[in-house]
Amino acid sequence: MLEYNTARNQLAIKEYGRNVQKMIEYAISIKDRQKRTETAKAIIRVMAEIHPDTKENNNQPNPHNLSMDYWRKLWDHLIIISNYRLDVDSPFPKPEPEEKIIQKTQHQYGKSRITFRTYGRNIEEIIKNVAQYPIPQREAMGKILANHLKKLYLLYNRNTVNDDLIISQLKELSDGKIVLPEDFQLFSTKDIMKSNGNAHYIQLGSNKKMNKKSRKKKRKQSATN
Repeated sequence: MLEYNTARNQLAIKEYGRNVQKMIEYAISIKDRQKRTETAKAIIRVMAEIHPDTKENNNQPNPHNLSMDYWRKLWDHLIIISNYRLDVDSPFPKPEPEEKIIQKTQHQYGKSRITFRTYGRNIEEIIKNVAQYPIPQREAMGKILANHLKKLYLLYNRNTVNDDLIISQLKELSDGKIVLPEDFQLFSTKDIMKSNGNAHYIQLGSNKKMNKKSRKKKRKQSATN
């Protein structure tokens, strides 16, 4: 069932998008503190994967080489997005409501083998972690991850995406443990393009293609004249 923007909660930090906010809202609902903390750590890795400070590169960022300041910023943002309601065992002190984290850090990149470069190594690790959860939590997180995979897929393949392919790849990455219900429907491509600023990136890619075609057309016309 699709959600409309008017029915959705306001994004606390827009850069991370609605899928991350949904993951955090789900983490808040987990009663077991240890499982809640494990889920928070998985979400932090998602945030590191899609954080705007992470530059695009052929290699995925190596989380082991990132600075402690960067990780603290992610944990601070995690708590802020949860409206300070997420109670977990964080490696850093919990930020106060008035605190604003604006520090930027440079990132180092490392090489690692990944199954689908579109999604990145960190996402694959998160999927493997989620695959170990009990079935109800696995299915709930799986639905969120499936929509996040579709979002990432559209950033690299701007024209179209097959939902069955996304669900199949999620199942493959989880070693067959994350199986979504047959009646589950991913967010439409149109909705994903409109939300979280993705339309800008996708449209930007389309404009580049159109500009390239226009330049070729002009060169041909000049040659004939």
